Amino acid sequence: MQTSPMPLDGLSADSSGLNDFRLSEPKEIAALLRRLADGNINICLHGGSDRVVDAVLWAADAERGTIGLSVLGDDPGLDALIDAREAVAVTYLDSVKLQFDLSYCVLVRSDTATILSCAYPRDLFRFQRRNAYRVRPLLRSAPCARVRHTEIAEMRLALRVLDVSIGGCALFMPDDLPPLRPGVVLNQVLLELDADTRFHADLRLQHITSMAPETRGVRLGCEFVATGGDALRALQRFIDQTQKRGKLLSLG
Repeated sequence: MQTSPMPLDGLSADSSGLNDFRLSEPKEIAALLRRLADGNINICLHGGSDRVVDAVLWAADAERGTIGLSVLGDDPGLDALIDAREAVAVTYLDSVKLQFDLSYCVLVRSDTATILSCAYPRDLFRFQRRNAYRVRPLLRSAPCARVRHTEIAEMRLALRVLDVSIGGCALFMPDDLPPLRPGVVLNQVLLELDADTRFHADLRLQHITSMAPETRGVRLGCEFVATGGDALRALQRFIDQTQKRGKLLSLG
């Protein structure tokens, strides 16, 4: 999943303009911000330097005109972001990329948390990822990702693959496992999608999304950050074959 900000200048010059992507209705903005906060979804903050600051939405108050983002107090990108006093926030909800500007950024520290306080966004941009076709592996092939837990070195996990695209994948993590932290990189994950598709890749955990209570788990949205040529070819072949199989089933 691409977490860099979408260049809005190029879109504004397009014949359709920005209005096809812009959300300005306060109720719509509030609803999306609420989903980000409730889902504890990772948000990538770009501003002031090449470093990306990981955050989660802690609070949003439209009446006071502020939002608060929880960040790590020792994040090396924070100083440059605070100096710039503005940033671009990028995140994902399902298959939709969300982007909004942050201004008047001020850092508030306490004994228990570090909060980046910013002005409430007046506009929010929503982009559909048309170039990242997602497919769901067949359950009977037992698709899984074998990964070492980042906090417990001796713990190895086998997580079910929910869906996959050329840019990333979604994994299911049961509630009874120790949680992973958004933003971490999972090194040398072995993805086993079917009997013919097995490869290693590094995954960056972009966001964690709550699922229906009866599933007893969460959805891990991951981005491929280091994938070799052979792995990419195997992945593209798997996506193409799964897509063709889906079309045949729909015709039948």
